[in-house]
Amino acid sequence: MGSSSSVARSASASHYRARIGGVDLLRGLAIWLVLMNHVNMRLFLAKIPYLQGLPDQLASSLVWNGQYGVQMFFAVSGFLITSTSMRRWGPLAQVRIGEFYALRVARIAPLFLLLLAILSLLHAAGLKDFIVSASSGGLGRAWLAALTFHINLLEARRGYLPGSWDILWSLSVEEMFYLFFPLICCLLGRGKLLVGVLLGFVILGPLGRTVFAGGNEVWQETSYLGSMDAIALGCLTAIALPHLQPSRTLLRAAGMLGTAMLIFILGFSIEADASGLGRLGLDMSIVAVGSCLVIAAAAKSAWRAPRFCLPLLSLGRCSYEVYLTHMFNVFAIFSLFRAIGSPLAAVPFFFIAVSILSGISGALVARFFSDPVNRWLRSRWRGDTGAAGSVIASG
Repeated sequence: MGSSSSVARSASASHYRARIGGVDLLRGLAIWLVLMNHVNMRLFLAKIPYLQGLPDQLASSLVWNGQYGVQMFFAVSGFLITSTSMRRWGPLAQVRIGEFYALRVARIAPLFLLLLAILSLLHAAGLKDFIVSASSGGLGRAWLAALTFHINLLEARRGYLPGSWDILWSLSVEEMFYLFFPLICCLLGRGKLLVGVLLGFVILGPLGRTVFAGGNEVWQETSYLGSMDAIALGCLTAIALPHLQPSRTLLRAAGMLGTAMLIFILGFSIEADASGLGRLGLDMSIVAVGSCLVIAAAAKSAWRAPRFCLPLLSLGRCSYEVYLTHMFNVFAIFSLFRAIGSPLAAVPFFFIAVSILSGISGALVARFFSDPVNRWLRSRWRGDTGAAGSVIASG
């Protein structure tokens, strides 16, 4: 009995270590869009007219698609969490709630808490880019919002926090979803009710971005319902795939359709918005559906990304670490940019430097902190050293 259990655990671990190139590539594109957007915001707020002379759509595609990047993240996250849960415990009704939470804590909490500690020190040191103003509730209120997953709600009520705090809004959405996910799986996972609940999130998503936002521009972008539809679609994709055996032609068509949907929104966002998709909240829905089609095609076909995609693949493999740490690079390089007189000729190097340094710093943090602490915590709690929540088998 013990021997067969060990074999099963070993086989399970090997599944977790397999990666899906298409998923990593999608995550890499998503984090790159976020990086470009946050560099752009520094330049925009400083009123540096670096976009003058560029076609509006080109400028929009290059530096204003960060929100779409986060939507892509959410879709990938839902797919990976659901897939790894099914590989660990079988049917979702059998998810072990305590283990699920322990795995999430081991993966998310170490770097998250370290980031909060560093931000608190920088706030105390009086660095202007890291001071949480009294109008936002101060440092204690920011900590409370971060630890109880409502940074998004705090910002909707009191305005934006400093950049390194603001990025935590997406973590608030994601972790609030996963707070209830295993509970709902255990209660509803044996029948079709779970699928119905997830479809409900998909339907409510556009309404969360429009009607339910009540005209609050921050809440339109960061509300729970307005963001959870992509996570739910990722979950549904993971649930459906084991039951599907599409032909290679159908997989290719799904991948092409998903790619076309992403190109349409990312590359023709102005036209998409003019058509009313943004006003209806459907532009985000198209990004989520397109992402899930690409994920499905990549997962079922074992597609391998070409070598020229290696930079994006590398970003995707440590996207969590890049996401939580990249604002330090943005602020540091922007300060250097200002110190040399803000020359327009240096703007491209600003974008390139942030991309490269964020990739390097994210990889270093993952290798020497996040991954070792994750493995150590999981081995202490359940004797499991496989990678959780970030990879699944590609077969």
